[in-house]
Amino acid sequence: MARILPLLLFSAALACAQQAEPPKEKAQPPFAEPEEEDASAKPKKEYVFNPLQAETEIKTGKFYMKRGKWKAATLRFEEALLWNGQAAEAYLLLGEAREKMGESAAAKSAYEKYLQVAPDTKEAPEVKKRLAKLPQGTQAKK
Repeated sequence: MARILPLLLFSAALACAQQAEPPKEKAQPPFAEPEEEDASAKPKKEYVFNPLQAETEIKTGKFYMKRGKWKAATLRFEEALLWNGQAAEAYLLLGEAREKMGESAAAKSAYEKYLQVAPDTKEAPEVKKRLAKLPQGTQAKK
């Protein structure tokens, strides 16, 4: 009986503790968004002038261009232009990538913007030649 009594007391204490605890809610990690929040309520990413971030995006875009990933490269150059709208190199490379994708109208627009931003660079005559060779109003190849 002396051996059973501590076991009975422990079982009773355990039963009381289980009854006293409120049911636990499903734990979410601290970084998870609430399920009821919709996408329109999310804060928009704000772009302020940041030439270092623009340069990082340009370098990443060049990396993708070397591997023939034209769509990824264009996205990076567009991102660079959001950080620095006067980044002439981003316009030039964006034009090249768009041209490789067969998007002549978009390439023409990027080249024209490049010439507006940097009209006196050593690449300007070559860009003018490319502009003259581009067909008018073609869209992306599918």
